[in-house]
Amino acid sequence: MLLPFIKHNGSEFDVVIMCIPPSSPMLLTRNLLYTGMTRAKKMLIIIGNSNVIDFMISNADTKKRNTGLEEKLKNL
Repeated sequence: MLLPFIKHNGSEFDVVIMCIPPSSPMLLTRNLLYTGMTRAKKMLIIIGNSNVIDFMISNADTKKRNTGLEEKLKNL
């Protein structure tokens, strides 16, 4: 069964397949890898170059997210 690409915040799946192509270092973070791992209940399949995966493991860099949430909450 193929699931459409939609947000599944906090959801878990029996099998998670992560395709990790070479990309901008800004996108290849440890947090992304961790999220995929924690969504898999039974099996995680990672498809990608081992050098890219190693980079992700070592890349603990996080960026500040500009969601505007604070401003929206103030305007309630």
